[in-house]
Amino acid sequence: MPYVRDSFWSGRQFTSLEHMQAEALIWARETAGGRQCKPLGGAAPLAVFDAVEAPALLPLPDKPFVLARWSTATVGPDIHVKVGRTLYSVPWKLIGRRVDARSTATMVQVFHEGRLVKTHAALEQGKRTDKGDYPPEKIAFQMKTPLWCRTQASEVGDRCREVVDQLLEVNALYRLRAAQGILGLRKKYSDVRLEAACAKALTVGDPSYRTIKGILIAGTETDPEPETGDAGAAAFLHGPGGLFPTDIPAQTLGGLHEDQGHDDAEEAVR
Repeated sequence: MPYVRDSFWSGRQFTSLEHMQAEALIWARETAGGRQCKPLGGAAPLAVFDAVEAPALLPLPDKPFVLARWSTATVGPDIHVKVGRTLYSVPWKLIGRRVDARSTATMVQVFHEGRLVKTHAALEQGKRTDKGDYPPEKIAFQMKTPLWCRTQASEVGDRCREVVDQLLEVNALYRLRAAQGILGLRKKYSDVRLEAACAKALTVGDPSYRTIKGILIAGTETDPEPETGDAGAAAFLHGPGGLFPTDIPAQTLGGLHEDQGHDDAEEAVR
């Protein structure tokens, strides 16, 4: 660079960019290319280029050069690495490992020990997850779709199917975890108990995961329903005919009217 600065730039003036480029080509061939160069054993750079370098040149690639940015990251417990402002998933076996990421404007490639392990379409910000990168048990959980839940619930019983249908009737994806959780209770409790707990939850009007699980934990799914009514409290149980009788003697009614009038008169005096 000092040689270019002192030999080409120093003392020269250019009228345009094109003028400067043309003069640079002339200088490179006639001045810089023809000088004796110590690193080349006193040979001229242009002569070495023509004899050694020119025959080894390859043609330009068909595609233009792609600018890429490299970074290093550690795979987190959630199988994702952070590249820029985005999280990208990688195979679960690489959790805790250091990987290299090559990001361009269109894609992100993840390498482990020089081997390409994952490719994603580039995302400016957010999260990209390939469910296939999860462990087998996690993949199975992710595949528990609403259809799967309804099928499993039907195996348990009609009341369980009714609970799942109600959960997935609106916002199925949002409430999918609740349905999966209810069906997951089959592992700890039998289908018979789960069906009974679902029936009881429907009866009390709260067919939610929390309620069904609470019923199973308490073991009350087979308890009889509490009796409804007055629970023994005193009440007038003779019907409207007894409450408003129509056979009151006329004289009694007259007495009642007189008493009412007397009370009204006393109230007026006050």
